[in-house]
Amino acid sequence: MGGDWVNHRVDDVANVTDYVANGSFAILKKNVSYSSTPDFAILVRLVDFNNGWNGNYVYLPENSYRFLKKSSLDVGDVIISNVGANTGTVFRVPDLGKPATLGPNSIVIKTKGKESLRDFLYYYFSGPMGQNQIQSIITGSAQPKFNKTDFRAITIKIPSNEHEQRAIAHILGSLDDKIELNRRMNHTLEAMARAIFKSWFVDFDPVRAKAEGRPTGLPEDIDALFPDSFEDSELGEIPKGWEVVAMPEIIDVNPARKLKKGQIAPYLEMKNAPENAARALHWHYREYGSGVKFINGDVLMARITPCLENGKGAFVDFLEDDQVGWGSTEYIVFRSKKPLPLEYSYFLSRTNDFRSYTIVNMTGSSGRQRVPATIFDSYLVANPSREVSECFGMITGAIMQKMKKSDEEAHTLASLRDTLLPKLISGELRVLDAEKFVEEAGV
Repeated sequence: MGGDWVNHRVDDVANVTDYVANGSFAILKKNVSYSSTPDFAILVRLVDFNNGWNGNYVYLPENSYRFLKKSSLDVGDVIISNVGANTGTVFRVPDLGKPATLGPNSIVIKTKGKESLRDFLYYYFSGPMGQNQIQSIITGSAQPKFNKTDFRAITIKIPSNEHEQRAIAHILGSLDDKIELNRRMNHTLEAMARAIFKSWFVDFDPVRAKAEGRPTGLPEDIDALFPDSFEDSELGEIPKGWEVVAMPEIIDVNPARKLKKGQIAPYLEMKNAPENAARALHWHYREYGSGVKFINGDVLMARITPCLENGKGAFVDFLEDDQVGWGSTEYIVFRSKKPLPLEYSYFLSRTNDFRSYTIVNMTGSSGRQRVPATIFDSYLVANPSREVSECFGMITGAIMQKMKKSDEEAHTLASLRDTLLPKLISGELRVLDAEKFVEEAGV
């Protein structure tokens, strides 16, 4: 498959619109209102993309959406951030289940033809050639930005054959779809593990069901691990035979780790700590200076505002067996003591009660509040039986291993996509050759 590749200005093949398409910011202020409460439409922002479309959207009433109709969005539209530190970030509009319109500090590209051209432009501006062209029109150092007029004048080479456009987008899209499928699967797996933790260790559902003569819904061998009655405690009713303990009795807080000053070791920046997810996907090697130290199986939780409220933390599983990693002093480190499984402390740290407890016990001046490690001396938990602990560990250990394998596969696929993208977009690599690479990758 081949054909001519022809130079086009962006405005020859697409319409480029920004948030202020309907007038000045003063006019916008009079006519547009926002809310965090679900409403008629969604204002799509870069932060929604960065947060994985997690549902924390800004909503618009219908009259505001109508006012911003010129910058309304369709599923699949290409958006590029054009103001701020993340200028040049390219993303697409997913199906949000509601009408959507463009937020500030971004432009939307709507092609004047087939979807194949829209998809081609998305990958073009995601790749190094498009990114270099975007960087060339950025101005300002304190507040980097580019304007839509300069963007419209960018010239790009596009295959004239529509089938080739579609084929290029299909190859790259297949890789993206598999990466996204893995991401969604991991989200589901973690949600399952959190639900099990809450059911067993917070709500005591199996015990409650047995006490009321109802089936637990668990396999027979797991059902048998739970008692069939409660006993009173400082925490209220807890399963019979379990005991109330202060958290440090079963979980180490900031355990000692050895790392020599000046040693090169894996470093997890706070910005790379996931929000409300277990696995850190990006870290780098850095000379150890001062910070918390951790090993595989440790749990990290941000202790400073707003990182704590935003849910930054991680279950450490990205190190080699004998490695010690390190990170910001603004992390607190937890590690389950035996017989509790290592995963227990991670899922405890994600419960609503634990998060609420840490947030209300922050100290310090406004804007720089932190969690003192000493507050956990007073945090009480119901310590489960060894048998229940070990069973939970077997289940969640398998889930976490599945999530790790899925992320590693996604990383491999992303590397393949990033290798193919510039070669396909430039015409250096033809579609049939690229298809062979993708087939060998099993996609």
